[in-house]
Amino acid sequence: MLKVSEILRVKGDTLYTASPDASVAGAIQTMSEQDIGSLVIMESGMLAGMLTFREIIRALDKNGGVVGDTTIRAIMDDAPVSVSPNTSADEVQRLMLEKHARYMPVMDGPMLMGVISFYDMAQAIVAAQQFENTMLKAYIRDWPTDSAA
Repeated sequence: MLKVSEILRVKGDTLYTASPDASVAGAIQTMSEQDIGSLVIMESGMLAGMLTFREIIRALDKNGGVVGDTTIRAIMDDAPVSVSPNTSADEVQRLMLEKHARYMPVMDGPMLMGVISFYDMAQAIVAAQQFENTMLKAYIRDWPTDSAA
């Protein structure tokens, strides 16, 4: 069974973070430049929350399309659903669908290990299905035949 730790290993360890007291405008700039949909919000070395394009869009809607000097703390999700490295891919899928979460922090106790995105999950599932398909085709191709027939 596919685990979160395996997905993180393939994904790599690049992680983009911001402080809760940073400006939303700066977060938007970082997210745009890095082509990412979320930032992990860290305070005193601990996970403080997540900022995704969903929170940004809500803030823009609420403030007439302007973020002004709004801080990340004012709009971030300060209680994101998280998973552990041992969580199964099936459980992550279920949680993402149930909680409408496209990004989930991966926590090993108090330590942030990474973030799993909906895209990461789709990519991992497709890769696993392709591997299984290849193995099944190899098995069928090597099917033992009855030489007496």
